[in-house]
Amino acid sequence: MVVGTCRLELRIPDNSSLKGKRRILRSIKDRVRSRFNVSIAEVGYLDEWQRATLAVACVSNEAKVVDGMLSKVVDLIEEQGAALLVDCTIDVVVHGDGFA
Repeated sequence: MVVGTCRLELRIPDNSSLKGKRRILRSIKDRVRSRFNVSIAEVGYLDEWQRATLAVACVSNEAKVVDGMLSKVVDLIEEQGAALLVDCTIDVVVHGDGFA
């Protein structure tokens, strides 16, 4: 089993309220969930208007699949343009006899 996680630090420069931030993040999360079979949640800067941290997780039997999927998620969020990607960290952990 291979588990992958991705932590994304986002800035939303033109936003002026938590309601606006939630709308933008909901759009991002809905688009990611509909296109990829991953879990995604807001995990940081919950009360700040112009910053957010999203976490994405996925599981597969091959590390290449996990890494590729998380990279595509990052690309999709960058292409959407509603928020600026400031930092991104992808971690892939192989458990048992997953293929590296």
